[in-house]
Order: sequence, then C-alpha cells, then structure tokens
Amino acid sequence: MSTLNWSSAEKKIAKQAYDAALKREYAALLQQLKDSAEKANSRDDIWDIYDHLTKQRKSIDQRYDYRYSQLIFVFGILLRQKWLEESDLEGLAEDKLQLIRAFANG
Repeated sequence: MSTLNWSSAEKKIAKQAYDAALKREYAALLQQLKDSAEKANSRDDIWDIYDHLTKQRKSIDQRYDYRYSQLIFVFGILLRQKWLEESDLEGLAEDKLQLIRAFANG
C-alpha cells in the first residue's frame, strides 16, 4: 500500500477519521472502566481491571498505526470493528475506499 498517494485533502480526512475512531474507542473503554470500577468489591477485581486495561492498551497500540502505508489496513480493521464509519472516510479517493472496504469485509 506504500504506492498509494495521499493528497493534502485526503491526509486531513484520514487524520480526522483516525482521531474520531480512537476517540470512540477510548470513550467505550472509559465507560467499561467506570462500570467495572463501580462493580468492584475486592482487590482481585482491581487487578482484573488493571489486566483488562493493559490488554486493551496493547491492542489499541497495535491497531492504531498512522503511517500512510498502513492506513488502508488500519481503516479496514476499524471499519470492521465499528470504530470507524464509512461517512468518516468521505472524500477519500474511490481506489482507497474500495481497498478499505475489502479489508473491512475480508
């Protein structure tokens, strides 16, 4: 995917879409944390929360890669996982959108 060229406008759209997906995922994680903390009754519950957050951090860090050579893959995964909506990608060239959709469906 390193052969794809990103126009200035597409770079702006990509950054906004990336940030929107990350914001959605962090908001969901924060809500999970609040729910888990509210239900916590023991020290084991605290460590379970910690373990969950550690796994989520690793997962998020691996998934979100803002290199242009990786964005097609990243956006495909985020679209499949519903952190990204197609409307977030409006304005990208059709060739990029087709590749993103293919990865989202594949």
